Amino acid sequence: MSTPQHIALTAALLALVTACGSSGSLRRLGSGASTAHERYAERLRTAGLDSTALGREWLTAADSALRSPYAATLPARELGIYTRNEARAVAYRITLRDGERLRITLRADGPRARLYLDLFEVTGDSLPRFEHRVTASDSIPADSAAALLTLQYEATRNATVAVRLQPELLRSGRYDLSMRVEPILAFPVEGRGNAAIQSLFGVERDGGQRAHHGIDIFAPRGTPVLAATDGVVRSTSPNTLGGKVVWLSDGERRQSLYYAHLDSQTVSAGQRVRTGDTLGFVGNTGNARTTAPHLHFGIYTRDGPIDPLRYVRLVTERPPALTADSTALGRRATGRSDALELRIGPGRSDTRARRVAPGTPFVIMGASGETYRVQFDDGQSGYISARAARVTPAR
Repeated sequence: MSTPQHIALTAALLALVTACGSSGSLRRLGSGASTAHERYAERLRTAGLDSTALGREWLTAADSALRSPYAATLPARELGIYTRNEARAVAYRITLRDGERLRITLRADGPRARLYLDLFEVTGDSLPRFEHRVTASDSIPADSAAALLTLQYEATRNATVAVRLQPELLRSGRYDLSMRVEPILAFPVEGRGNAAIQSLFGVERDGGQRAHHGIDIFAPRGTPVLAATDGVVRSTSPNTLGGKVVWLSDGERRQSLYYAHLDSQTVSAGQRVRTGDTLGFVGNTGNARTTAPHLHFGIYTRDGPIDPLRYVRLVTERPPALTADSTALGRRATGRSDALELRIGPGRSDTRARRVAPGTPFVIMGASGETYRVQFDDGQSGYISARAARVTPAR
């Protein structure tokens, strides 16, 4: 039976989440700007709900999830749940390399609710710091069975990030979270792919007198060469090494894209182009006269040339097929054997597994590939093989 205090708390929380509104969108934050998650946390404190067990639990969960994230190997997909009876958050630690764009898609099912999805760059080892980079938040429309949120982040240097997902209080539902990486730029030769890249950045040229400051993408003469991003054509003046070239200024990232050995150009200096527009055609002009037609593609920053491979390399990998039984989400279970191992991520290569005592109960919170993400009564959490779980029958 609900006590008057519990009824009052529930009413206060419902009033709070209703007051938070329903609008939200992806945006990058400037210095001093607050996120939707931070504004919700402030409303909790202003309403005095941080002194209640549930409010305190929500605030604590946000911090502890960031400091103990699960290791995610991309691409990844996880089905999960959130419940009105608990205030939990989940975070994933992801390693990105320069030239990669992280793209996250979140679909949620359940009653009208606001979900907070935030990305932080992690710096430091023994005392990690979390610098907020991107946020996405939205509500599930009252007349809709599902909501879609997207978040993306470009890595222009090697980085480690933490992605945190937390629902508002007093909501229950299920979600489908997909995470993958893709190249920041579009592939610059029409109809070609990774197999056409046959000469890499940094290899010796002219008997070691210079290094190759780009990649070579081979294609038949006359194949369209494409703008890899929106930008402005800076120059089409020929040179001895590159022959007929196009310099494209990528103002968003403060870098220049270099297209060389063209058979001909179709743009002129000062022209604004969109991703996918034709800049010219594959050839072998300049010092490539004795080689097969190809595009020399380079990227130059203020600090000089950088390896363009990951900026354009197409990613074809898919997340592991979901074989774990997702109907078990939210149900209690125990291990089938004494050898139950709790891992910090769903990957099989996780070497930081720990044994769990036989018969220890847990709740299944997520399903990814052939694994379950589980929560123990003592606060421990992690991933186990779905085959190792003995699920309590549904009532």
